[in-house]
Formats: sequence, C-alpha cells, structure tokens
Amino acid sequence: MKAPSSPLLPAKSRCLRTFLLALGASCIVFLPFIIVDQGYFLYYGDFNVQQIPFYQMCHDAIREGNIFWSWTTDLGANFISSYSFYNLGSPFFWLTLPFPSEVVPYLMAPLLMLKTALAATTSYAYIARFVRNKDYALIGGLLYAFSGFTTYNIFFNHFHEPIVFFPLLLIGLEEYMTNGRRGVFAAAVFVNCFVNYFFFVGQVVFVIIYWFFRLLGKDWTINLKKFLWLAFEAILGVAMSAVLLIPSVLTVLANPRTSQSFQGHSALVYSWPQRYGAILECFFFPPDIPARPNFFPGAEAKWASLGAWLPLFSMCGVFSFMSAKRGHWLKRILITLFIMAMVPIFNSAFFAFNSSYYARWFYMLVLMMALATMMSLEDREVNYMVGFKITAGITFVITILIAFLPAEVEGREAQKYGLMEYPVRFWIYVAIAFVSLFLLWWLLRKFRRQPRQFATAATAAVLCISVVYSVYFIALGKVDLSETHDFIIPYALNGGEDVDLPDEDNYRIDFTDGRNLPYDNQAMFWQRPSIQAFHSVVPASIMEFYPTVGVQRDVASRPEREDYLLRPFLSVRYLFDREPMSPNDDDYDYYTYVDWQNGYYVYENKNFIPMGFCYDSFITRSEYDAMTEQERQRVLLHAAVVEDYAAQKYERTMTHYDTEEWLDTSDQAIAEDCADRREYSCETFETDNTGFTATITLPEDSEGRLLFFSVPWEEGWSAQVNGVDAVIEKTNVGFMAVWCPPGESTIRFNYMTPGLPLGLMITGVSFAVFLLYFFGMRALSRRKARRIAAVQPEEEILRHTNEDEAIETYYLKDLSLMFPAKPREDLPPGEQIHPLGDRGSHPPPDNDQNT
Repeated sequence: MKAPSSPLLPAKSRCLRTFLLALGASCIVFLPFIIVDQGYFLYYGDFNVQQIPFYQMCHDAIREGNIFWSWTTDLGANFISSYSFYNLGSPFFWLTLPFPSEVVPYLMAPLLMLKTALAATTSYAYIARFVRNKDYALIGGLLYAFSGFTTYNIFFNHFHEPIVFFPLLLIGLEEYMTNGRRGVFAAAVFVNCFVNYFFFVGQVVFVIIYWFFRLLGKDWTINLKKFLWLAFEAILGVAMSAVLLIPSVLTVLANPRTSQSFQGHSALVYSWPQRYGAILECFFFPPDIPARPNFFPGAEAKWASLGAWLPLFSMCGVFSFMSAKRGHWLKRILITLFIMAMVPIFNSAFFAFNSSYYARWFYMLVLMMALATMMSLEDREVNYMVGFKITAGITFVITILIAFLPAEVEGREAQKYGLMEYPVRFWIYVAIAFVSLFLLWWLLRKFRRQPRQFATAATAAVLCISVVYSVYFIALGKVDLSETHDFIIPYALNGGEDVDLPDEDNYRIDFTDGRNLPYDNQAMFWQRPSIQAFHSVVPASIMEFYPTVGVQRDVASRPEREDYLLRPFLSVRYLFDREPMSPNDDDYDYYTYVDWQNGYYVYENKNFIPMGFCYDSFITRSEYDAMTEQERQRVLLHAAVVEDYAAQKYERTMTHYDTEEWLDTSDQAIAEDCADRREYSCETFETDNTGFTATITLPEDSEGRLLFFSVPWEEGWSAQVNGVDAVIEKTNVGFMAVWCPPGESTIRFNYMTPGLPLGLMITGVSFAVFLLYFFGMRALSRRKARRIAAVQPEEEILRHTNEDEAIETYYLKDLSLMFPAKPREDLPPGEQIHPLGDRGSHPPPDNDQNT
C-alpha cells in the first residue's frame, strides 16, 4: 500500500515562501518611510540617537581595528563590553562591514526587513513540527514576525536578533529530546548566547520551563545519560560564546543598575495598579508606541516592550486551545507564563531578578501563543468559537471601560470621560482590533469546509492587517518630521563634515539644543569625544563618579549647563549650542563665541584644561564624601581626591588640603585654579586603539607631581612612565592618575579588555570540542544505521519510512470540525482527524498514488 502524495508545497518551498511573504510585507511597511526620509529610515527617540550612530561607529571602529577602547563612548569605554549588547553579536550588524561608512545609515530599514523575514522563517520551522498542515505553520510564522512585540521593538532595533534566533533554541531542544540529534542544541545555545547575553538569561529560564512541561507531557523520556549529554551541550554552547560573554559579564556585574532588588511586597504586587491593565490590554490590541502609552498611561512601563497582540487572531486561538486541552503541555506553559507576567518577582526571573520592570521576554510567550493558535485550527477537540467569544468579550469590556469611565470628576458630575491619553489613536486601535475579529469570524464561517482556501485567505488577511497596523504604528512615532528633515539628516548623518576644530585628541566637546538639554549622542554621529552620552553599558567608574557631583547616571550621562565646573575638569573645550547664548545664561561669561558650524553656534571654554594635568594638593575620599555636591565639583579643580588607603603615600610629596578651609567659588578663583592645572598639563595627548600616549615637562626642582587623566578607571589598564611600569592610582572617584618625576616624561597607558584573552581561549577550545563532538556523533549514528540495515530487511525499513512520510504530509480536509455541531461519524477511518500528539493512533489512508 502506498502513502498519499501531499497537495501542499514541499517543506523547503514553503519555508522560502514564508521568508518571501514576510520580506514583501516588510518592504511595503518600510518603503513609504524610506521614500519620505530620502533613502534613510528614521524613527524617533532611541532608534535615531542610539541604533544609527551605534551601528555606524562600531562599523567604522571594526574596519579600522579599534576594538579595545572606545574614545567616543561617554568619557571612554570598553568597546567589546559596551557594544556586545547592541551590535557585536549580531550577524546583521556584520553584514554592514563590506559597505562604506556613509552607506550604513541607509541599511537600517533593509536589515529590519531581513530580520522580520527570518523571524517568520525560524518560527515557521518550529511551529511546523506540531501541525500537519504546513500552511498553518506559515501563518504562525507570520503571526510571530508581525506580533505586537516585534512591531513595538522597531524602536529597539537590536531586540529583533533574539526574536529571530530564539525559535532555533527550541528546535535544537526538540531535535535532541525527540529525535536524539546531537549538536543542534549546542549550536542553538551558542547562537542565542552570542547574539545577546541579556536576552539569553531569559531564554534559559524559558527553556527550563519548556523542558519541564514537555517532560511532564510524556512526549519525552529522560534518563541520567540523556540528561548529562543535554547539560553538556548547553554548557558547550555557552562556552563557545565566551569571547563576548566573559568581557560582557565582567562589565555588567560592576554596573549598579544590575543590583536593584525587590523589597517587601513589591516582589508580589506591582506598585502601579495600571500596570495590570496594561499587561492584559497588550494581548488584545496593537501596542502603544514606546514612551507614549495610551490605554494605561499610569502603568510606568513606557519602555518596557509591552506588546503581544497577534494580527487577525488576537487571543482567539489561545483561549480555544486552553479551554479544550486539559493537561496539555502547551496549556501548562501558557498558564505558567501568564502568571509570571502578573507577579513582579516571577516576571523578573527573565532578567536575573532585577527589580526594574520589563516585558522584554514576551516574544517567547508570543511564540507559544502562535503555536497554540495554529494547533487549535486543526484539532477536532477545539471549538474555535469558544475562544472567539472570550476574546471578543474581553476586547469589548476593555474598550468600554477605557472609553467611557469618567476621567475627571468634580463634585458628583463627571467633567471628562475616557481614560485614554490620545483619543484618536485609541479609537483607531479599537477599530483595528474589532475589524480583525470580524474578519476572522467571517473567514471561519465562509471557509469552514475548505481548509486550503481558509489558509490562503487567512495568510492574506494576516499580511494585510500586519501592514496596516505596522504602518500606522511607525507613523505615530514620525508625527513630527521637522527634527528628521531639519536636523538629523543635514547635521547628524553628515558626520559633522562642516565642523572645523583643531585636530587634537586632548579635548572633549559638549552639546545643548538651546533649552539647556543635550541632544543625545550628537558627538557620536560625528565620532568625537564628548561628555554627553546616551548609553546604558559604560564603565562602572562613570556610574560611580557622576552621582557624587549631583549628575544622575542611569542610562545616560547628561551634565546640565548649571554644572559648569565639570567642564574644565573633564577637558571640555567647545560647546555646541543650537541657539545663541544669552547674557542671562549662568555660564555666559565662561565662553567665547567662535563660529557657526554644522547647525550649531560654537563657543570655546575660557577655562579649558587639556587632557592630562597635575595636582599639587589632595584630599581623601572620606573628606570628599563629607562635602556637598557643589563643593565636590569645586574642589576637583583644586585638589585631587585619593582613596583613603593611599593618603599616607602622598603626605610627603603633596599638600593635604584642609577641607575646613573656605574654598573661593568666585569666577576669578575658578579661573586661577584652572590656570594652575593648565600650567602643568600634557604638551601632547594622543589616543589609539589600545590606550594613549602623553608627554609632560615638570620643574626639575620639584619632587614630581600626580598626573591626572579624566579617563575612566578599569581593571584592564596598565601604565608606564618613561618605559618603567607605574602604579595607576584610582583618583577623583572614578578616574586614573600616575606619579610623574621632574623633567620630561613620556606616559603610556595600555588597555586590554578584561576577560577577552580568557574568553578567546575558551571559545577556541570549545569550538574544537564541538566539532569533534558533532562529527563524532554523526559517524556513530551512521555506523549504527549500517548495523541496523544489515539485520533488517530493506522493504521493512521502506515501509516504515513511507508511513512516517504519509503521516507528516497528511492534509487536514475539513475545517468545519472546529465548529462541531455533532460528531463527524460520516468520515471514513482514514479521514478522521485526530488530536496532535496522537499521530501514531491512525494510519495513513490507503491510496495507490506514489509517495
């Protein structure tokens, strides 16, 4: 008896079709904006001021071999650790390297299109393992690729890499546990860990949950040997990523943001009640754009990546599946994940139990939702109308409550109705949600007995809805195009080509936009050192220093104009202001107008001190801590701050400044202190990839001086003075200094990324082990197959193979079983549709066609 041929496309063809459909839809989404933006794709917020300059700066640094220390990231930063989270692990970033620097900003949209298409493809490959009708797997892949989470995170371009590669992690696990394939899981672990270590932490938590419930579902079996080999592959995959992982972990562990923990009831209940509503709402409506929440503006989740809506299907398939499948492993996973989303400490498990709220693990939940949605379509036990009614009901209730509850009440009379922040946007979102539900209902009714036509129509509907809501979502972020066309394109993306400043390395620049606020990362577009930086991963010493002088340092360094005393201390020479300075400005007398360049008024700091200057007096860290923040800013221009343990070392050669003595804060006194620091400053200061070289001349009749550099202190630094190894003193809270003798001196600071040599060695050894393991296991499998073939008749093997292929290609013939009015006893046994997981419970129908 011969198995039936499938009317569906071959697996490879359908995989390609998934890729091309997602790519085509993405092109339709982005193309109008590319045209409007003159070939670029510019959005708003983080996308404009982080994603684009980070891509271009890292691209240029790698092409030039500058992979150790970045002089254009904040006050200086470990290049590998600072950009492994954003760029360095992404294969999409590496695709930009063959292109010249000026082309990189044009590649942002094409790369987003490619990521979306690949996300659809990898999720298709995963979902296809659980559905017989591979057209449904195609739809599931599109749902994942165009979900609310994916669209929301266009704002965070680098979040798309985990979305793309996460399904491979589950495929690798399935291959190992179900088919016994060795090496696939290890490779998937490596890819996901290498791509983004931050998201990998959450993926580990999810995989443990997934593995546990799959095991409880009795589809898998485990013994000690099998478990140990699985653990070996997991460890091997992590070890292969050590070249990026170890330097990154060392930097992250030193970052105070990672140590934020829960206290009291905050671990069990969110402090902002609206957050519960925002979490619930994100499953039923397209996502609010980042920073501008609409449904629940008081949820304090502006950048949390709250988005999980599935185009067309919403939660219909999920509720249908959960209502019908008691004890199913997928239902248990979904329930567990929904509970974790609602409990702060469980939610934080995906982020190493950090108390800051994020929903950036929802892409994993979305994949499970897409899987449940597709599995429910072809399962005879599932009545799709149950989930449809629940979804429509919840969507309606949320709409009514947000739209018509009184927002302002004066006395007993409501003054304003509606809780939404932006009414027009709210009603458009409501319309998209309800049109999707109506269209789904119509498709289910019209094609209930025509599953192939349903799959085709549903695919088209998902693509249309995805395009419409994605275009609207992006357009909301681009409402104000003046910034894009009047400033970013002519003055940022031009790389500062019209800026004419001295070609020296011994100074930094500063920015304001005319409102005493910095324009984030403008210097990074020009690739010039600056004290303004919007970057989350910087040396811990920067995080330590800024709060001591009254400057908040969480995700950015933004010293305000009123903190003028930090400018000479940090060697700021030029200020770029979008508007001309006024005599009423507090710092007006400290600057001299130079020129108008590249869209800015340029001013020179009268009290500029070059990089590398000397102190002849000091105070201890304890004395510094006892001062006010303003006093600290002032004393840094007068005396060095040394750690308490080093005080005795400098008592003999430097003056211990008496902090009880009043320190003059007049403009004249400030200018005199700056002049004193400038008198004995470095004649030359030249930076390179591995550090910097400076020269200085000190009086012959002195005992030498403490030479300070406002370069962040890190473990990877070493120093030499006149070719002799020198001790680097941690000075002025978070910076470096060395002792220089009288006369002429050459100072050399060298930097090596902490953990990089070790990580490189571990990665190399691990890859060698992986190759031996992978090819060794393949050889063993082939030898085993030959032994089996020698004792088992060929026709018996062929019969089993044909039966397996028939089951794999079996096509669901009657979609009307989703609406069972009565049991379908009229179908012959070969055409009965069985629940997934019971694939062995029914043989393929007899048929004379060839396989």
